[in-house]
Parts: sequence; C-alpha cells; structure tokens
Amino acid sequence: MSAVEPWTNHSVSSNHSCPLEEENLRVPLAVLYSLIFVFGLVGNLLSLWVFIFLHSRRNSIRVFLINVAMADLVLIGCLPFRVLYHARGNRWMLGPRACLAVGNLFYMNMYVSITLLGLISLDRYLKITGVRGSRQGCGLRWLRGSTGWSVLACGLLWTCSLMMVVPMIALMEGNEEPEKCFQYKQRKQVQGKAYFNIFMVAVFWLVFVVLLVSYVRLAWHLLQASRDKPDLPNAARYSRTAKKSFVVPLLFTVCFVPYHAFRGFYVKSQLSDVTCEIRRFADRSNEATLLFAALNSCLDPVMYFMLCGSVRKATAGALSRFFSLHRDTAVTNSSTTEFRRASVTSTAAVLVTPRNSLGVTTTLRCQPSLLQDHPVHK
Repeated sequence: MSAVEPWTNHSVSSNHSCPLEEENLRVPLAVLYSLIFVFGLVGNLLSLWVFIFLHSRRNSIRVFLINVAMADLVLIGCLPFRVLYHARGNRWMLGPRACLAVGNLFYMNMYVSITLLGLISLDRYLKITGVRGSRQGCGLRWLRGSTGWSVLACGLLWTCSLMMVVPMIALMEGNEEPEKCFQYKQRKQVQGKAYFNIFMVAVFWLVFVVLLVSYVRLAWHLLQASRDKPDLPNAARYSRTAKKSFVVPLLFTVCFVPYHAFRGFYVKSQLSDVTCEIRRFADRSNEATLLFAALNSCLDPVMYFMLCGSVRKATAGALSRFFSLHRDTAVTNSSTTEFRRASVTSTAAVLVTPRNSLGVTTTLRCQPSLLQDHPVHK
C-alpha cells in the first residue's frame, strides 16, 4: 500500500463513494478505439507517403498536411493504451507517470491538429483572395509560393506544445487514483490544469471562427470568379471547388464542436461540489464526445483524398502498380523452367513500355483545389 499512498487524497475517497466508470461501456469503447486506431494508422501512413514521395510541389500546404498527419499518428499511437485500459476492466498497470504521458500527448496532438487545420484555412484564404502582388501593397508576398512561413509556423507550434506538455507530464497533480487512468477527476484543490483546459477551449473556438470565416469567404470568392471571369482556364471548376470547400468545416464541426461545447460544463463540474449524478453525466458525455474528437484522425486522410482528385489518382495508380508488380512476381516464380525465358522477355517488354508503366513519375496538380496554390486574382 505504501507505493500508492502518495496518490491518494480526499478526492479519491469521494470518487470511491461515487463510482463513475460504467462497466457496460468498457467493450464498446475498446472496440471503437481499436477501429479508430486501425483505420487512422493506415490512412495517415498512406497520407504521409503520398505527400512526402508523390507530391511534387513544395508549397506551404504540403508542409502543413505532413505535420497534420504526424500529429494524427502520435494521437493514434496513444489509442492502444486506452484500448488496453478498457479491455483490462478499466485498470491501469503502467503507473501514474505513463498515464500522464499518454493522456497529455493525446490532447497535445489533438490541439496541434486543430491549430494546423486552422492555419491551412488561413493559408488558403490569404493566397486565393488576399495576396495580389506588391503593386496593391498588401505586404504578403512572402506567402506566395514559399514554404518558409509554414515551416516557421509548424516549428513554433510544436515547440510551444512541447513546452506546455512536458511540465504536465513531469508534475503530478496529487489527485491520481491507483490503477486508474483517463478517469473523471475532481480539481477543487488543483485548479491550474482545469483553467488551462478552459484556455485550450478558448483557443479551439478562436481557430474554429478563423476556419469557418476563411472557408466561407474562400467559397464566395471562387463562386464569384466562376461567374465574373468565365474565360479563366478553370472557371467551370471553381463552382465545384467552392462547394467542396465546406467539407472541411463540416468535418471539423462534427468531430470537435461537441467535445468543446460540452467542455466548459465538464471543467466546471470538476471545480464545484456537484452531485454524483452530475459527475456521472459529465464523465459519460466526455467519453462520448472524445470519441468524435479521436475520429478526426481517421477523417483527415479522407478529407485529403476528397478535396484533391490528383491525390486519389496518384495513390490509386501507385497502389495498382505495387500490387501488379507483386502479382507478376508471383506468376513468374510459379512458372516452370521451360517458360522462364518467355517470362523474362515479357518482363523486359513491360519495363520498356513508354512512360505509363512502373517507371512513371507522378506529378500532383490539384487545380483548382484546396490543396494547391491557385490565386483567382491575377
């Protein structure tokens, strides 16, 4: 018992008198987090591969998308610990420090992803509607065709995030329970973390407003361009792109708004003397809305492929060539000796097929698209 005594205080006994975790939710939570982990891992690894190896254009949006995929992967890497926790009967066996590390890394990368999506929306809006060259005196020429500001923004974001999360992992709150993690905690005596959570809720709503305004105005400019400048090369496609632009705020709203709309009530319940029923409601509602927030890590790759047709084509072509190569290899290995020479000749013929076979170099050109630089105003 001495090993767990430093964890205990009056809030622990209060939680024992009011058990919050619902036994019937253990299996559904474990299954749902497992599915999010599998699909999110595959989707984000595929996205990283596309944007690192297939995306030929070195622009700011590519930098942001790579960082979004990295943040989603770190968040997804925390999910197996949640699955293990629920699968073992809501028992945590790795110690309080590991619990702090997993929990804080999860939330850190969720907010990194949120901020990056906001920066993407601002980048698209400024490049399409706000950057019109130095003659108009806008002073934003450094945004056009440059990755410098996006690299700087991502570097500052990761640095600030780590500076905030490291102390949270290093310093114990004093309200930890033995063999518990991811559970509802009273914070009347340790209010710093609660107020920090409120600050992050405010950051989310700021990013949400920026994202919503940016995409609405971006869609409006694209619609105006398609009507007012029908002679533009891609005028007919601007209208379709404008409609697709609402996919991003829609997914952002579905995944993150429920969690943050409820977060204020959740934190207030931690700081106040509330009934056991209110604590139960706060805990279950938090678990449900957190699932939607984690689901965003699966939907981000879907968003990339929905908004850029050339990404879909490049990925499908690369996967098709990959499986075709392995299928041809299997056929060759299963051939008899007398047909080997014919197989070698056939393989050589495939290798010299001009430009549309295995040696093709894919160039992604999303135009018009939310994943590409395409200023409407010339």
